[in-house]
Amino acid sequence: MDNDDQFKGRILTRREALAIMGGAGATFLLGIPVLGITNKNVSNGATAATDNKSNARSCIARPELTEGPYFVDEHLNRSNICSDPVSGAIKAGIPLEIILNISKIGDACDPLEGAMVDIWHCDASGLYSDVASDRTGDQKFLRGYQTTDSAGVVKFQTIYPGWYRGRAVHIHFKIRTPVGKETHDFTSQFFFDDAVSDKIYTKAPYVTNGLSEMKNAQDGIFQEGGKELVLDLKPSGAGYTTTFNVALDLTKPSNQNGGRGGGRGRQRPPSIFGRWGD
Repeated sequence: MDNDDQFKGRILTRREALAIMGGAGATFLLGIPVLGITNKNVSNGATAATDNKSNARSCIARPELTEGPYFVDEHLNRSNICSDPVSGAIKAGIPLEIILNISKIGDACDPLEGAMVDIWHCDASGLYSDVASDRTGDQKFLRGYQTTDSAGVVKFQTIYPGWYRGRAVHIHFKIRTPVGKETHDFTSQFFFDDAVSDKIYTKAPYVTNGLSEMKNAQDGIFQEGGKELVLDLKPSGAGYTTTFNVALDLTKPSNQNGGRGGGRGRQRPPSIFGRWGD
């Protein structure tokens, strides 16, 4: 049986880590965690680049995490992913706007234009769309992609995700961009503050599923880099908004198709102890 709960990449040697520390600042290289070094801005002695609204953009690399078994390449080009495109039914939940600033690591923190960014997650009751074991094989809710603009920005309108047994609360995301004749494929997961989740799960429609059984600290995938991927939520109308920066090191090899897991052939039924983690 495959283990989808493994961290992507390898641990740097002491010599490699020291070589990185000799530059302007240490960082988490995508998919390559440097032990004992905190995540810092990559400045190279210069001011970080800014987006079109003159907001400071930090060139921050993030750890790559498992794709899991529930990614389906639906090719749904849309910013609002709350509805099922077939039936038109809209998933109920607390509104959540996610703004992603995608950059590339180099001499400057340049925006990455033309990258395909997918996000997907479960609904308030913990179900994914297009998953046979969830009886949602003919639905496509809470999935979609956007292409980064000239400022490297994509925006998604969704709902606060629910939870299911075996995992802390999370949202999956994947970034794909052409590099020569290859496609650089980076996959990871966003996490949420436990206290915020506990508050939200006392409200409809989440309350029928109760409070999440697993907190971040208990989640094996969160332990492999999740602290770098917790969304900072700000109240906005009836819901929340968040902005998150991710920088890709396009000189590093990527895990094509998310490495382990993904695709319809990777969907797995619940185990006798509940759902498999993804």
